[in-house]
Amino acid sequence: MIGFKKISPLTAFSIVVANMIGTGVFTTVGFQIKEISSAFVILCIWIMGGIIALSGALCYAELGARFKRSGGEYIFLSKIYHPLLGFLAGWLSVTIGFAAPSAATAMALGKYFSYVFPTIPPLWISLFLSAFVYVFHLRSVSWESIFQNIFIVIEIGLIFFFIFNGIGHMDLRAADLLPKPAELSVFFSPPFALCFIYTMYSYSGWNAAAYIAGEIENPKKNIPLSLILGTTVVMIIYTLLNGIFVFSVPREQISGQIEVGAIVAKQIFGDWGSRFAGFLIGICLLSSLSAMAWIGPRVAAAIGEDYPVFRILSKRSSDGVPYVGLMLQGLIMFCLLLSSSFARIITYVEFSLGLSTVLTVLGVIVLRVKEPLAKGFYSTWGYPFTPLLYVIVESIVLLQVFRQRPIESLLGLSTFGVGVVVYFFSKRGVGSFNDKR
Repeated sequence: MIGFKKISPLTAFSIVVANMIGTGVFTTVGFQIKEISSAFVILCIWIMGGIIALSGALCYAELGARFKRSGGEYIFLSKIYHPLLGFLAGWLSVTIGFAAPSAATAMALGKYFSYVFPTIPPLWISLFLSAFVYVFHLRSVSWESIFQNIFIVIEIGLIFFFIFNGIGHMDLRAADLLPKPAELSVFFSPPFALCFIYTMYSYSGWNAAAYIAGEIENPKKNIPLSLILGTTVVMIIYTLLNGIFVFSVPREQISGQIEVGAIVAKQIFGDWGSRFAGFLIGICLLSSLSAMAWIGPRVAAAIGEDYPVFRILSKRSSDGVPYVGLMLQGLIMFCLLLSSSFARIITYVEFSLGLSTVLTVLGVIVLRVKEPLAKGFYSTWGYPFTPLLYVIVESIVLLQVFRQRPIESLLGLSTFGVGVVVYFFSKRGVGSFNDKR
């Protein structure tokens, strides 16, 4: 990445926030209310989810500051354990790890913008806006930064506009924020575990800046700053939003409903509330789609730099954009979007990526044992309790996912199996795993 323009801390922060705020926070609380009626427990779930995500971000901040190369888990797992583990994480990212969530985001994007433009078919909206985002990202890193920063400002502005107006509609008399003795047992129940899975899905993306470490100015300082600040801001936003959701309308009105954002917005803003909610969520999804279009191709480029058989993926434009990886991700995304065959893929992608993050966070402890942290590098706050907290909680979540979705989870493991075969084929001609830039 030498010679290419580095991105600012603001852009890195924007990418973290954009990756996290999507449909999850606007859609999952209805299912949580159906399982758990206590507002106190619901808000605790979102705060706890934020703490777990922040724990992961603190660990990734140390690794990103250490290695300072784009690629995320591909780089971290290769360095800490073995190139095979890193390749498997990268293989998943290059194939469907970013393309499938992008396709799901694009489909939701069309659905929510159809509230604003009801005469246009949602699929047309999805295709047009997705193509616009990917073409825009082909231009240059500078244009990518401008696009991302503008949309994150609009996104956060709209969210706080929603929050400030929603506070006036909260029924504080019904705000049972203090726990009742009977509610304490809920924290150890199967419904709590299910609701926590929904929350962790909404927080996914907290590690975004680590994937582009090689493009960030002063990575030792700005990777920790962007990851920690971005995750903290999103945790505050999520807690406030869910407070609005559970206290501004009767809970039975949103129980089991997926379009919670639209229901609450109609209560707050009246007849045009649904359109406002559609526009707000659409902007969040557009920003999220842009962030994934930025991150995924960087993982592909890192693999292309290390494995001759994938060398074409490392090709960059004169402005530093890995255009081959970007076009490959776009092609896979559009195929999934048009076929609508990616619904089950999302589950096994999330399970597989979850395994990668658990190994990566655990790697902070492994790396400290192998190579003590040098002076001047960011050190994970609360070590070793912080990584242990993340590993234990996320492992429990993955176990619950496996129990509820065994077929999709096993498919995720089979993807790693294919990756092993590809690895031993592709490593021909590869020397030692080099530290590049």
